[in-house]
Amino acid sequence: MSAPATTDSQVVRGKSAEGRADSGNGAADPAESEVGRYTDQYFVKTKATVGRFGDKRVTYAIFMRRPVTFAPRLMVDWLEAMARARNVRFDIELNYKEGAWVGAGQPMVLLSGSLYHLVDLETIYLQKLGAACVAAYNAYTMCVDLPKVGFLAMDARHCAGTGMAELMAYAASVGSEKARRKAGAVGFVGNATDATAHFFGQERGRGTMPHALIGYAGSTVRAAEMFHETHPSETLTVLVDYFGREISDALDVCRRFPDLAGEGRLAMRLDTHGGRYVEGLELGSSYALLERYAPSSIRGYRTEAELRYLVGTGVSAAAIWHLREALDRAGFARVKIVASSGFGPAKCRVMALAAAPIDVIGTGSYLPENWLETYATSDIIEYDGVPSVKVGREFLLRDRSVALASALAARTEEERGAS
Repeated sequence: MSAPATTDSQVVRGKSAEGRADSGNGAADPAESEVGRYTDQYFVKTKATVGRFGDKRVTYAIFMRRPVTFAPRLMVDWLEAMARARNVRFDIELNYKEGAWVGAGQPMVLLSGSLYHLVDLETIYLQKLGAACVAAYNAYTMCVDLPKVGFLAMDARHCAGTGMAELMAYAASVGSEKARRKAGAVGFVGNATDATAHFFGQERGRGTMPHALIGYAGSTVRAAEMFHETHPSETLTVLVDYFGREISDALDVCRRFPDLAGEGRLAMRLDTHGGRYVEGLELGSSYALLERYAPSSIRGYRTEAELRYLVGTGVSAAAIWHLREALDRAGFARVKIVASSGFGPAKCRVMALAAAPIDVIGTGSYLPENWLETYATSDIIEYDGVPSVKVGREFLLRDRSVALASALAARTEEERGAS
């Protein structure tokens, strides 16, 4: 039996994949001809079986098992590219706006079309949804907890390939945009690579120096000089923890570049690892700093993890206050502080408790910590117009009517606002 023909009743909804090549991008975005190599074999075999015995129009309900922030765009783009390549059309019903909160088990997407043309796409389109929704959720909470702080997405080095890097950058942009709308947060102002800078409205990635440049230069001040000579128009952000002299080296750099310091074009980046305290600190002095600047942060009950972020080793709230105090006392009040090293949702929440004086956070720690939570699921709930779902997933049939009603109401509201 030959492959099913296109059905004219199917329509495509969602954001278009303008300029996206149907030829694919390797394993990250397999071309239509490569789908069979990257999808689960039981889907490939099911497609062959359907091709032999006759196609049906089906509807899938796609959901997750935890609350998330909806980030479907890359999945939709890829599905639309596959539809074009196969000369078919899919009905992609997005039940929520991009950036919306979605509860556990609620159908986020209703995907309808030819079973023959959809069944082998499931593996790949789910890869493009679950992790993005969790990462967007994390990015949103971080931005809301620290609304006055700018964030830089520095996740690329932590990603398993360029496809994941694109997915995570997109997710950060979704969570950030939601935080701007809901809380007036600064949010993510850029990222580390040129390839994904467009998600943040930028043409280029951002960043100055890794530890490798400090080691190469032989001193923190010399590294700053070399960088500034090479990139004179850029704001100079100097990494100050290489030699364990965070305060001393920060002040030396400020004295070397007093004009940049006075113009607000100089920043110090703290990235001290968790194996030691920042120069001049230990447990007692860390408590004393927070007693001066944020006493409420240490007065209530705190978990062990929270105390580590407040007064422990590495880039703690006390360490950030310590650097700010030293800069201000030396007359460098306009020099900014960039913090990095493990700034995920939990650490950002604690920094908010301590009102840590951070200007920018560089982080990739909005990536999902528990990968089991990123698994999206797609179940067929209708075959040729007849509702049917496996036992135990009947809630998808009930939720479908609610989701359709919510989607219709949302579209009506959008149309009213546009008119």
